[in-house]
Amino acid sequence: MRITIIAGARPNFIKIAPIIHAMQKAAKNGVSLNYRLIHTGQHYDNEMSAIFFQELSIPHPAANLGVGSGTQAQQTAAIMTTFEKELISNPADLVLVVGDVTSTLACAIVAKKLQTRVAHVEAGIRSFDLSMPEEINRMVTDSIADMFFTTTESAGENLRRSGITEDRIHFVGNVMIDTLLSNRHRFTPPSICDLLRLKDREYLVMTMHRPGNVDESGRLISIISAITGSARGLPVIFPAHPRTARVLNDSVIVAPNLHLTAPLGYLQFNYLVEHAKCVITDSGGVTEETTVMGIPCMTLRNNTERPETVTIGTNRLLGTNPASITQAFEDLFNDRWPRGCVPYLWDGKAAERIVDQLMR
Repeated sequence: MRITIIAGARPNFIKIAPIIHAMQKAAKNGVSLNYRLIHTGQHYDNEMSAIFFQELSIPHPAANLGVGSGTQAQQTAAIMTTFEKELISNPADLVLVVGDVTSTLACAIVAKKLQTRVAHVEAGIRSFDLSMPEEINRMVTDSIADMFFTTTESAGENLRRSGITEDRIHFVGNVMIDTLLSNRHRFTPPSICDLLRLKDREYLVMTMHRPGNVDESGRLISIISAITGSARGLPVIFPAHPRTARVLNDSVIVAPNLHLTAPLGYLQFNYLVEHAKCVITDSGGVTEETTVMGIPCMTLRNNTERPETVTIGTNRLLGTNPASITQAFEDLFNDRWPRGCVPYLWDGKAAERIVDQLMR
């Protein structure tokens, strides 16, 4: 079987790493899956791309399409035109896409138009919010894919409601957690830990990248002010996504306990998360990692495609009103935060189940 694996953005690299490692393990046991890794170049600088290949032992891609930055339409078009040439030159029996980024959508469409089967890892998750580009990417990819690998039972139920038959849905668990568990012993403190002399559970971590939160400077400043003002003087460490950094560079923020850093690699970022008192984010993937590590998490969104992080995990959905942050911090500091537990099959073996299914 010839499999083309697609990766384009930071979350993709975290998800493909355990799948490739499981394929390599299968090869050692005499079962060869002939894979070709394609990097679309959607994320292209070191902090958002290359460092993940190094840290997670991902092999050098067979090709880098180098699409670079651009609007949603520009990136989608660039990925489609370049990946079409790649797939024609190197035909595959199956194209495997992960997650919900632009590369996922674009490569799935190209593959189907070239009569190539598509497998979607992390299929079926839904926020039911069409203002999110990721939700559109998920819906379109799932509407044309052939195989669906799901993280939870609820994701499978979303697929069944849309008409996907049971034989095409495979509940395997969460590959992001595979990467987390296999690398947890390797987490490394970033330099800011020594610089600020950070102590366990005596600082906060903040991530923010969604357009609704960061594109308008006034709104971003109000969010940061609510967080830093409610933190009781604790340092707030903010590794800023390039989109967010551009907005912050043009803003005036008075918050002595706010400490900006460049984007961090996987091992350094998750070290910060594991030792933090709380994480404030608008990322879906971070809420999964905090749930498994037992770290309180505040999500500044009105909805989430990872409801299990709220229902049984450590995540709380605060909405988009900065005023809700103050009450959440009161609960945090007064020990009124849910302890949470780990969702079923988030056990570090999802990639093995995926590879087992592919071999069948």
